[in-house]
Amino acid sequence: MQPNTPIRYHADLESPSADEKEAIEDIKESMLYIIEKTHEDLGHAQRSVHAKSHALLEASITVHPDLSAELRQGIFAAPGRTYPAIIRISTIPGDPLRDSVSLPRGFAIKLFDVEGTRLPGSEGDLTQDFLFASAPAFAAPDAAGFAKNLKLISRTTDRVEWAKSALSWILRPIVRGLEAMGADAGALKAMGGYPETHPLGEHYYTQVPLRFGDYVAKLDIVPRSESFKRLVDERIDLSEGPDVLREAVAEVMARDGGEWTLRAQLCRNLETQPIEDASVVWPEEDSPYLEIATISVAPQTGWSEGRSRAVDDGLTFRPWRGIEQHRPLGNVMRARREVYPVAAAKRSALIGCPMHEPKSRPDLP
Repeated sequence: MQPNTPIRYHADLESPSADEKEAIEDIKESMLYIIEKTHEDLGHAQRSVHAKSHALLEASITVHPDLSAELRQGIFAAPGRTYPAIIRISTIPGDPLRDSVSLPRGFAIKLFDVEGTRLPGSEGDLTQDFLFASAPAFAAPDAAGFAKNLKLISRTTDRVEWAKSALSWILRPIVRGLEAMGADAGALKAMGGYPETHPLGEHYYTQVPLRFGDYVAKLDIVPRSESFKRLVDERIDLSEGPDVLREAVAEVMARDGGEWTLRAQLCRNLETQPIEDASVVWPEEDSPYLEIATISVAPQTGWSEGRSRAVDDGLTFRPWRGIEQHRPLGNVMRARREVYPVAAAKRSALIGCPMHEPKSRPDLP
């Protein structure tokens, strides 16, 4: 194998751990608790994670025409192909907190008109879901760590929101100081110290690997249009209202719309780019992120009650909904395969309406 050659995908890249099944059951328990607790308090079933949306958008994703052979993989194999899509930008907790509780963000994409051999559990669908978050790696190395973190989060669901806001106010300058010195402040960001950044100017990552056709990759999303690039360093006054992030997004979307670049980081070194440890940031000196597609959103409504009913209540986003060419990989992804359908079924039962995966992109209100 030549230096820096992409690692070819094969099933033996994954190695399930002995405690995986136990950890998965713990994750299910925590997710169901969060859903039941928020339903009890709010009278409406929320997602167990990423409950609060800030943007619900119609989009299109166009594959770049001049990709190298190693990047022409899976749904990106056809140069210039455009897929209709729905985008949901959110905050990670399972209870819809005031924006003054500053926490990491998520970015979920659902592509439509996707053909190919389907992953187990998504037979008959024509969609491909990709899930991103605003950190380059997952907060835990594996499903067991995921279970521990989620159990702690579940026990603080919908409790003393004023105290969470106060903690965020204290932690944000500490995070700024640590990052100015080059220190890792990821744990403090997850506790409420996340910067007051604009959701449309964020850098989002899949955090964990997936099959990329013949190879393996992580994906990321970066601003492409000037309308989004100018938001990269913008800070929002989170004290201005409970939903100030939605309002900030809505202003830009109504006026400008914009574009992001979707990129792939191919796995080229299994020692520095492990499959099973989700907490490792893959070094870009081993393999830089390379552009593969443009995500476009025309000027539109950023968020509305009608859009929330259509997307927040009507759609689910799962990493295991898609084609075999983009099979999720690693311990954390295998856990998601088991727990996401259980959480969605519980939420659907509480809402009183089964969720059906659409065959084509719905028109948002």
